[in-house]
Amino acid sequence: MSRIGRMPIPLPQGVEVEIKGNEVWVNGPKGELSRSFNPAIAISLNEGTLTVSRPSDDRIHRSLHGLTRSLLANMVEGVSKGFQKDLELVGVGYRAQKVGEKVVLQVGYSHPVEITPLSGVSVVVVEAQRLSVQGIDKALVGDVAAKIRAVRPPDHYKGKGIRYAGERVRLKPGKAGKVGAKR
Repeated sequence: MSRIGRMPIPLPQGVEVEIKGNEVWVNGPKGELSRSFNPAIAISLNEGTLTVSRPSDDRIHRSLHGLTRSLLANMVEGVSKGFQKDLELVGVGYRAQKVGEKVVLQVGYSHPVEITPLSGVSVVVVEAQRLSVQGIDKALVGDVAAKIRAVRPPDHYKGKGIRYAGERVRLKPGKAGKVGAKR
């Protein structure tokens, strides 16, 4: 049995789940999510907990078992608490500002870069050098955060760029000639 797949998913206060065949709707205080799953995997709701079971020990059923449970758990957590990814802009003159729904980044290019978040995801400018991507769908939040980071990924020589909060960038030493090698 899959260790992840057999764990039950407790439903927090205020979260409702509706299951029709292989379609699952999860409704909570933050919003509503729906997803269709593989019909071979059985999803059941008993006394405030969701359980996922598989019909056999075939390779495909084993792989879908844990995946289905993880996706369901992320849906329940998203509509109850939500997800958040924090980003930091590191560099002289690097800054972000919110203009309507868009975020305008000044990260060392000759022009400002505008980013429009996907629907269901909001980008909050905490400070000029800190962003927060928030939403109820974990995949969309991660996707928007990755697109923002891809505008100027961290440089491994100077350390400048856009990075996730808490991300450590290992700096390379650079050329030996600059350090003071003998001529």
